[in-house]
Amino acid sequence: MSVPEVVPIAYEPDYRTDTIGRFRGGQFLASVTFALPEGAADPRVPSCFAVLHRFDEGGRHLDSRIEAVPGAFGAEVAKSAGRLLERWLDALPEREFGDVAIAPFAVHVDGVLFGLVLERHHEGATEDDWAELYPDRLGFHAPWDGTYDT
Repeated sequence: MSVPEVVPIAYEPDYRTDTIGRFRGGQFLASVTFALPEGAADPRVPSCFAVLHRFDEGGRHLDSRIEAVPGAFGAEVAKSAGRLLERWLDALPEREFGDVAIAPFAVHVDGVLFGLVLERHHEGATEDDWAELYPDRLGFHAPWDGTYDT
């Protein structure tokens, strides 16, 4: 089954998709994530990022706000990134957490891929059958009901 034009992503409170939803004028997908930039000085220490992607009502990518948060890998830097992300989310007018449906997109920042990227995962696939959210590594696939694999 091929990838739909917009991929549903289900809202899961207190889990990996708990910062997605709608605001006046569109949809958003946000997270705090660790990722290893290409050519990182220390390949064992990923960078922490606060990430906010915005989409129009139809799910087309409008823009992304992505900021690396300084600090060593761990809980403290994640908390710092979380506070930054909370400020960004609080600024979204009429924000409501909930399910979204977005089109594939890709943005590169500081040597890291951010986006929903189409891929072929099943052996012998002749068309894209998977949408992977990077760098969070959430995989969406048929039956395209918003649930994901990690």
